[in-house]
Amino acid sequence: MRRVTTDSPSGALMILIAGPYRSGTGDDPVKMAANVRAMEEYALPLFRAGHIPIVGEWLALPLVGLAGSRALGDAAFTEIFHPIAERLLARCDAVLRVGGPSAGADQMVSSARAHGLHVFHRLEEVPGFVTEIRPT
Repeated sequence: MRRVTTDSPSGALMILIAGPYRSGTGDDPVKMAANVRAMEEYALPLFRAGHIPIVGEWLALPLVGLAGSRALGDAAFTEIFHPIAERLLARCDAVLRVGGPSAGADQMVSSARAHGLHVFHRLEEVPGFVTEIRPT
């Protein structure tokens, strides 16, 4: 397993926040947006702990739209959504797995482990985390 700190003088880790996007939503756009917001709630505490948080949907969703996707799971969506997460993961130091069941998030965890990245399941496991900065 790769060590939990980086060679950066600041010790900052780039941490992919992985959680459900479509899972449990019935592909309802309002519920999917709520899932993204739920992942985003972890970004500020990670930043305040000295790290660089990233949510894959921040990159994937605009690109899916630019590629001309008209429906979830169509060719443009499939070309980009999970592949960009895998490419992003290759640049990250760790994954924070949040939320409920999600095949995609679980795949990110499996890929992270296969690449020797650290996987966190709670903010309290992240170096530098202070309880007062937990998401609301």
